[in-house]
Amino acid sequence: MPKNQTKSFKNPFKAVTKKIKKKIKTKQENLRHLRNFKKNKSHSSHSFIVTLSTRIFMMIHVFLLLSLCFSDYGFLPVASLGINYGQVGSNLPPPDKVLGLLSSLKITKAKIYDTNPQILTTFANSNVELIVTVENQMLAVVMDPQQALQWVITHIKPYFPATKITEISVGNEVFTDDDTSLIGYLVPAMVSIHGALVQLGLDKYIHVSTPNSLAILQESFPPSAGSFKSQVSATMSQYLQFLANTGSPFWINAYPYFAYKGAPNNVSLDYVLFNKNPGMVDPYTKLHYDNMLYAQVDAVVYAMFRLGYSGIEVRVSETGWPSKGDPDETGATPANAAVYNRNLLRRQMRNEGTPLRPNTKLEVYLFALFNEDMKPGPTSERNYGLFQPDGTIAYNVGLSALSTTSSTSSSSSSASIFLTSSADKAAKMRYQSLVYWMFVYLLAFQVLLRQH
Repeated sequence: MPKNQTKSFKNPFKAVTKKIKKKIKTKQENLRHLRNFKKNKSHSSHSFIVTLSTRIFMMIHVFLLLSLCFSDYGFLPVASLGINYGQVGSNLPPPDKVLGLLSSLKITKAKIYDTNPQILTTFANSNVELIVTVENQMLAVVMDPQQALQWVITHIKPYFPATKITEISVGNEVFTDDDTSLIGYLVPAMVSIHGALVQLGLDKYIHVSTPNSLAILQESFPPSAGSFKSQVSATMSQYLQFLANTGSPFWINAYPYFAYKGAPNNVSLDYVLFNKNPGMVDPYTKLHYDNMLYAQVDAVVYAMFRLGYSGIEVRVSETGWPSKGDPDETGATPANAAVYNRNLLRRQMRNEGTPLRPNTKLEVYLFALFNEDMKPGPTSERNYGLFQPDGTIAYNVGLSALSTTSSTSSSSSSASIFLTSSADKAAKMRYQSLVYWMFVYLLAFQVLLRQH
């Protein structure tokens, strides 16, 4: 018998035993690795939760701190609010003082009724976006494409982009101007100005449109009955086609004050002032309106629908309330002006849309920054301003003067928009309390996680 066979015979189970021991050892090692893996996984998961909670805590911490630091008196600047900066007044502050005033008010959008070079130069390298205007008397001139090009080269190109010119208003309330010939000039002038912007490569940055009086509407109540007057419909269709082609907004000057002044016994003062009121329901759309401004805007939207245009944004180029008027100008008081503008500011802070377009925030330009004492017409025309011509506050709309220096020739005022009613103070206290308890709960949550 061979030697190796003899040796194998002496130990018949040795090879099998070795294999079994090896498998047992392997299983033991696998079990140990599994226990370690589960332990490490649990530890890693716990670490991940702690790390995640810490990051969330820090993010909320930073957000709350920033909201407190950059929201003077509890709220942030209103992105959809602008203001009209008229200049038909004596002793108005110089543009640099006006720029400082806008900055203190946290208003970053303004509209002027010309292309005043001093204003355009002063507003360079600021954060204020400007809408400038081609005056009505220039429409016949800029109908000519060459004249329009020269106008843009002279009045826009030297200042842009240092001065943030965002739009050119071609005329003002042309459809309802006493000079009816202007209607025929409007669209050709807009086309020529836009063509000049295209030629200079500025059309991507500067829109072209025109503000319109609410008097262009034949019907405005209920909103779903909104329609344009027949005498402007032909040109209005051309105008709307231009807006649709260029992506420009439709601007409307909407003043609920005029509706109240015209029928104070039939129009609810609370409804026009944005105060709490039952409002009205459009019988055809069943949409509820709690203020007249939104109803007027939606009436314009429906009027455009009737001419076949549905995608054009409507913005409010002017709205406001006079603080003083003639004896027959019912409702023109400082109290009503303060309530209207204060409530409008509240609505703008919410970035609201109208009932018909609730998801599109309504951009509004308040009229006006100053009382313009050289304007013709009834007393109310000279008393729409938040400030007097010398820069002092006209009435308390929620503008707190932080510092005021006056002289016989000029006045500078630094102010911040904030709401000062008892309800607003209570809201601010609730906000501060909420911030405090959020910190407490987040801190406690973080401590508990670290203990585990």
